[in-house]
Amino acid sequence: MIAPTWSLRRLHALDDMQIDGLADVLIDCVEGGASVSFMHPLPRDRAAAFWRRVAQGVAAGERALLIAEDARGVCGTVQLVLDQPENQPHRAELSKMLVHRRARRQGLGAALMRAAEATARECGKTLLVLDTASPEAERLYERQGWVRVGVIPGYALLPRGGLCGTTVYYRNLGG
Repeated sequence: MIAPTWSLRRLHALDDMQIDGLADVLIDCVEGGASVSFMHPLPRDRAAAFWRRVAQGVAAGERALLIAEDARGVCGTVQLVLDQPENQPHRAELSKMLVHRRARRQGLGAALMRAAEATARECGKTLLVLDTASPEAERLYERQGWVRVGVIPGYALLPRGGLCGTTVYYRNLGG
């Protein structure tokens, strides 16, 4: 097997260069049609502001943030929302699993998912949930053992307009 051209790590704080790289990934995904909470065109200042808010949650321990980097910089990311209501301390939400178009079809999405699951276990989480509006992501999640709960029609807008549904998944990590 060929070694990946990227590396993964968890960030506990973000600097301006990492925020800029994450903004690039988010903008690329929105430009590519991903329904990830933002409309097209996504201005750089709005993308950077989103990542600055994420950085605050990371610093507070409310989120775990993993990034993938290649020779050109940040090429993928995934978050775990760890801060849940007091009656759900065992659960986390997997959020913003994003892979730059230049890094797709190289196993990065699966590697991010495995790393997120390992991080969740390290944080004492035994149940993960997520939602997606991407058929490509659905295939990835199902190959990784996630269980499809169902589809909520008309859940959000696509980046260039038009309603789309979202598919809800969960993964029991044991415990």
